[in-house]
Amino acid sequence: MSAPEREIAPQIDMRPPSTVMRLRRMGAMFPTRLSFLRTLMRDLAANNVQVTRPVWCMDEDGFGHAVYSVHLGGYDYSLVAISTDLPPELRTDRVIATAWDSAYVLYDGIPSEDEIARIVASAPKQEAARFTERDLVLSRANKSVRLFQHVTDALKRGDQPDKAMVRDVGYLMRTTAVYGNGKFGIADRAHIAARPCLGGPFAAEMLTVWLIRGFTHDLAEHVGGAALDPKLKRHLGIGNSTGLGMAPFLVSHPRLLDSWMQVRETALARIAALPKLSADEQTQIIALAARAGRHLGEWSVPDEIAAGRIEQLKRDWPAVQEMLAQTVSAQEPIQQILQASEHWFEDTQELLVALLLEPFGSLIDGLTDCMANPYGAELDPAMQVTELRALIARDWDWATALDFECTRETAQFWYVSEAKQEPRLGMRHEEEGAELESPLDIARQVSTLSQALEGESGITAELLLKRPDLRFAVRRVQTLARAPYGEIRDNLIADRCLPIDMLRCKLSFFGAAKFDPKSDRWTRITLCQGAPLFDELSRADDWWLPCFGE
Repeated sequence: MSAPEREIAPQIDMRPPSTVMRLRRMGAMFPTRLSFLRTLMRDLAANNVQVTRPVWCMDEDGFGHAVYSVHLGGYDYSLVAISTDLPPELRTDRVIATAWDSAYVLYDGIPSEDEIARIVASAPKQEAARFTERDLVLSRANKSVRLFQHVTDALKRGDQPDKAMVRDVGYLMRTTAVYGNGKFGIADRAHIAARPCLGGPFAAEMLTVWLIRGFTHDLAEHVGGAALDPKLKRHLGIGNSTGLGMAPFLVSHPRLLDSWMQVRETALARIAALPKLSADEQTQIIALAARAGRHLGEWSVPDEIAAGRIEQLKRDWPAVQEMLAQTVSAQEPIQQILQASEHWFEDTQELLVALLLEPFGSLIDGLTDCMANPYGAELDPAMQVTELRALIARDWDWATALDFECTRETAQFWYVSEAKQEPRLGMRHEEEGAELESPLDIARQVSTLSQALEGESGITAELLLKRPDLRFAVRRVQTLARAPYGEIRDNLIADRCLPIDMLRCKLSFFGAAKFDPKSDRWTRITLCQGAPLFDELSRADDWWLPCFGE
């Protein structure tokens, strides 16, 4: 029986949250076919989307503006892209920047000349400007100066750019922000949440990134006066610099995080229940393992910790390929593969999980409809204190076992900077400002709640009348009972907490690859590398961990 004809298989037990929701494992996640970019590409292909470019007002040096439009799910959307002449001394990836090589707005509809003029005047100012509810996403990007100049110079000579340089850099521009959901006066998510194809998490932002990537290709070809080889162009994604501003999102949206993780773990549990794989599926897994090996060979970073993990992946991978070759034809092969992987470290295990999901779109792609979750953390004041105490004993032993009198367990504190209104991380015992702490000290607050419950009885409302300071912790405990994958099961203020792990988890759901950490607090990534070009949406479903030239 072929895969499309197979009935939905039962699923085995999912991996427990106590295993999955640890920072170290979250920091080992890879993009999958369930990632938001992959889902968007399938939607674009299913809707036979055609990208048009009704406006191209660029001088010979590539400065000016352009408009790209798509019709998707019954609605029109347009990317207005502005390219400016930025002096080198003003170019920086830091959030404190006030000028960029390019700026963008994803617009709701087809903008009139007046609206284009408004956006061209406003977008380069970014958060210093004013926007409207017709503006769905706001972004900005800087050139990879070395590669952009090299590409345009080569095209002007009638040559193609150096393949090794294209492979090693992988993008012409790098975004430093892609803002959605009401920031700086743009439209709230609720404005588009019910629309086809844009209702999924960060779908509008991913559409923006894909259109920006196409604009960078067009801009380079315009300045160079010639066309890029499609294979080289396909490898040129969009770079991104992401820092601490993204990390607290996972903590402040526990129900949404639970949905993302539940979908991923449910998909894994479904394919693990398959009694047998078809010949095509076996062949695809072996081919994907070879591709993953080639991808690892192209992934090189200067960060010592990340480089060590990549090298360990490279050492493990030949044994993984050998194990797959021996196991894919067995009975219950996915279960056997997962069991065999337990002796490898987290990165190898999670790469293998991402690989195994890839051949089974007909079985798992529909789960992405469950990724969006409009619900927030809830508080049940009628819950008996005895039940609350039981939930803590069941779900929070990792938190209550910690000694918060130890300075290592309280070494860091999260806060929001006054200047940029962005999350930051301070050292509690070395710096001032802990009185401005954001409530990311979940483990400490639940530990305090656990101690406060000793000797208490009655309902939660009575407890909170006496101790309103415990309200936040009570809500987290009750929410985790409903959303078991909604809590990061580590102390986020301990000295061992590495925010980069939270960043990688979220970015893997976006579809990011080639993680390039610059510290434990920010990283560069590549988005849309290997993704279909504007005229290639028919190949929208085969670009997991792309390799150069393929």
